[in-house]
Amino acid sequence: MVTIVDTISTSQLRPRHPEKVNRPDAVSPPKPDWIRVRAPNTRGYADTRKIVKENGLVTVCEEAGCPNIGECWDKKHATFMIMGDTCTRACAFCNVKTGMPGALDAIEPEHVAEAVSKLGLAHVVITSVDRDDLADGGAEHFAQVIRAIRARCPTTTIEILTPDFLRKDGALERVVAAKPDVFNHNLETVPSRYLTVRPGARYFHSIRLLQRVKEIDPTIFTKSGIMVGLGEERHEVLQVMDDLRSAEVDFLTIGQYLQPTRKHHAVMRYVTPDEFAGYERVAYTKGFLMVSASPLTRSSHHAGEDFAKLQAARTARGR
Repeated sequence: MVTIVDTISTSQLRPRHPEKVNRPDAVSPPKPDWIRVRAPNTRGYADTRKIVKENGLVTVCEEAGCPNIGECWDKKHATFMIMGDTCTRACAFCNVKTGMPGALDAIEPEHVAEAVSKLGLAHVVITSVDRDDLADGGAEHFAQVIRAIRARCPTTTIEILTPDFLRKDGALERVVAAKPDVFNHNLETVPSRYLTVRPGARYFHSIRLLQRVKEIDPTIFTKSGIMVGLGEERHEVLQVMDDLRSAEVDFLTIGQYLQPTRKHHAVMRYVTPDEFAGYERVAYTKGFLMVSASPLTRSSHHAGEDFAKLQAARTARGR
């Protein structure tokens, strides 16, 4: 972890996570060798970064400190984070800035579509911060982004990773009506850890959200993911799998939680690659069309390749 101290600016900077400033440091164990990744320094990475900055866009790759940013951006794959860089929630695991967001950018959908076109993306992932301050949680903005990409890049398949739209009646239906190819909403962790890890969310609301997507439009692939290493037990992970299958979720991702700063939730344990392989085998037996489980698995990692596998798996099952 690196601490940057501003010795030039005369104005006091607002902390990235003001709600965590006074928390005691939480110390995680040293990272094992299988977690380490190379620093991003390729030409492809630089080109992707330039396109993102020129269009004034935010990416979850940067904001969440994704360990796969070097690999993905080298291939010109970026996950765009819409509706600003400030989240109204304060989850214990997340490195996205917290606070009161600003107004929505009306031309952001066109800027996202422009970047998708410049990057030549066959498959794009769009996520967002939580916007509990908006009447619809940002649902219409999601729909506008989807429509803008469809108009500019009609052959690009679109995957969205949404908030839970908690207490936002009609919001989910508005997003589904825009017909993304993949609707992803992450559970993040097992139910017993929600009050500590994801206090602003409700586990069974998230399950119901995913189930409702299938009820509205069964042709849309649904996807969800969790992190491990937050103190969960194996049987709890298996129960999450069953809950997701009861909601007919197609795709499950499981990755290792990594602590962004010492003020965030500590890593309780580094799950071994063999354990991840075991989770993947069990998940397939439970009926998921696609499973990605590894220490560095993230929701949008290899999303394009995985979408092709999803389509092939559905065809093979005749659904």
